[in-house]
Amino acid sequence: MVARVRMMMLISLLTTFGAVAVVVGIIIYKLAHTGEGKVATAAPQLIENSVALPAGARVVSTAVADNRLVVTIDAGEATEVRSFDIRTMKLLGRLRFSHAP
Repeated sequence: MVARVRMMMLISLLTTFGAVAVVVGIIIYKLAHTGEGKVATAAPQLIENSVALPAGARVVSTAVADNRLVVTIDAGEATEVRSFDIRTMKLLGRLRFSHAP
């Protein structure tokens, strides 16, 4: 009777270890193969635009956030911040800081 119980426990133990090994193997496989085999659907479109700056102005900084491009321009007598939509490159807003007398 004791031998029979031991055999049943051994079968149960081997089945449990086999199931855990399969789950760990799948997790390792998924971690090792993430990002491979994905086909790019389309190449990104190149958008070419030009923006005229005031005479003597220079670009101080640029930043990209929330699908917007923000450009800071130093125009000598004032500093201006322009915001563009990153997809269409249309001007969304303009904020001008001037020096008070």
